[in-house]
Amino acid sequence: MSALISVNRLCKSFPGVRALHEIQFELLAGEVHALMGENGAGKSTLMKILAGVYTRDSGDILHNGQPVEYRSPREAQALGIGIIHQELQLMNHLSVAQNIFIGREPRKGFGVFLDEDTLNAQARAILERMHVNLDPRTIVGTLTVASQQMVEIAKALSFDSRVLIMDEPTSALNDAEIAELFRIIRELKERGVGIVYISHKMDELKQISDRVTVMRDGEYIGTVVTKDTRVETIISMMVGRTLTDVARADTTASHGEVALEVRHLHAGPLVRDISFTLRKGEILGFAGLMGAGRTEVARAVFGADPVESGEILVKGAAVSIKRPSDAVRHGIGYLSEDRKRFGLATGMDVESNIVMADLGKFLSLHMFLRRAQIRERAAHFIRLLTIRTPSATQPVRLLSGGNQQKIVIAKWLERDCDVLFFDEPTRGIDIGAKSEIYKLLRSLAAQGKAIVMISSELPEVLRMSDRVVVMCEGRITGELSAHEATQESIMHLATQRDTLKAA
Repeated sequence: MSALISVNRLCKSFPGVRALHEIQFELLAGEVHALMGENGAGKSTLMKILAGVYTRDSGDILHNGQPVEYRSPREAQALGIGIIHQELQLMNHLSVAQNIFIGREPRKGFGVFLDEDTLNAQARAILERMHVNLDPRTIVGTLTVASQQMVEIAKALSFDSRVLIMDEPTSALNDAEIAELFRIIRELKERGVGIVYISHKMDELKQISDRVTVMRDGEYIGTVVTKDTRVETIISMMVGRTLTDVARADTTASHGEVALEVRHLHAGPLVRDISFTLRKGEILGFAGLMGAGRTEVARAVFGADPVESGEILVKGAAVSIKRPSDAVRHGIGYLSEDRKRFGLATGMDVESNIVMADLGKFLSLHMFLRRAQIRERAAHFIRLLTIRTPSATQPVRLLSGGNQQKIVIAKWLERDCDVLFFDEPTRGIDIGAKSEIYKLLRSLAAQGKAIVMISSELPEVLRMSDRVVVMCEGRITGELSAHEATQESIMHLATQRDTLKAA
C-alpha cells in the first residue's frame, strides 16, 4: 500500500507551549491508523495541521509522495483531506444536503437560484454510496447524534476525500450506532480511503485499526501493528508509567446517613416518577442507553430544568430547588457531560474557572477580588489534579479536553459540595487521566462525599459503583447492588420497554 500522507520531523509551538517536537506519522491507502496519547499529547494539534487549521513551524508533509504546503482547511480539502471533529460542525437549521454542500451548492438561472433538486440528488448519491438510509431533505437538528455523524462523514466524502480524520467519533454513540459507524469505515477502507482514528477506547482500536501511533508530551513514541500488540504495551507507551488500577466497589462497605433523597420526581418526558436515595460515602451509578433520561434527572435535581412535581430532600429535609444557585446553596454540584457549554467559561483563564462557583469567598468589601488567594487555591488544585497548563492564567480554551474536565472538577471541589453529580466524567479523556479521576472519585467518597456517576461505559459503571440505578425511556427499571450488577443484568433492565408499556 502507498502512503497517502507522510509527516517527518514536524514541530509546532504556541506562546509558552511546545506542542509538537519532531513528530513522525504515516497513513497508507486503505488503512485505519489509530493515533493515541494522553490529553495534551499533541494529537489534536497534529491533526489540525494536517487539516489546514494550523500551520507547522518546521518539518515536512508529503501528500502522495510530494511535498505540500497548505495554509487553510479549504486548501487541505482540495487535496482530499477531511476532518470530523469531536464536536460536530453542523448547522442544525439546515437540511442534510445543505450541510453536506454548504458554500458549494449547485445553482441554476445564471447562478442566481439554488438548484434544490440537484443538491438533494447529489447528497442522496453520496449517502447511498455509504449505504446510509437518510433523506437529504431532513433538517439536521432533528437527527440523532449517530445520524449527524454520518452527515459529517458524507460532507467529508463530498470533497472526494482520500484521507479522513476522525476525532473521538464514538464518544456519544451507543453500541448499535458504533457498529454502523464501523461498517462505514470498513467500506471506506475497501475503497482505498485512509482513516486517522483518534480514540481513547482500547476495545474499539483492537476492532477497527490496523496500526497505532502513540504520542506523549508532544513527541513521537512509536508505531505498532495493532493485532500483534498487547493493550498493556500500548498503554505503557502512552503514559510512560504503570497505572495503578482502581478496585471494584467494596460491597461490604458501610455508608453514612442519607445525603440526598428524590421522591416521585416528574420533569418532562424523560423524568417520570423517579425515586432514589444517595448516602454519604457512596458512589451511585446511573446506567441506561442514550435517551434513557439519566442526564435529565441530574439537571432536574440541580435546578437546570423545571420540575413538574415530586420532592427533593437534602439530609432529610425537603428543599426547594428552582435554579442551579438553589442547588449549590444546598451543597449540590453538577458536572455536565457538555463541559464546554455548561461547565466552563472557555474564554477565561484557569484560575477564574476554578473559583467561579465560590467567588464570594474571594471578595474583599464585596467588591475587590483577592487575587493572591485565588492564585493560591488555583495552584492547589492544579497540583492536586495534575492539570497540565503553562500557568494559572492560561485561557481554558487552549487546554486539552481532559484538562478542561479536571478544571470543572476542581471548580466543584473548591465549592466543597456534599453531593456531586458526575455526568460522563471521563468522556473524551485518555486512559491515564481516567485512572486519576477514578482514584479521585474513590477519595471523595472516602471523605464522605455522596456521588452520583452517570456513565455510558458499562465497565466504568461496574468498576466504580456501590449500587447501580438503571433507566429506560425516562423511568427507573431496576436497582442493583455492586454484587448483582453485570453487563448482562444492566442491559436487561436498560431495554425493558415492554415493562414500561405494561405499567
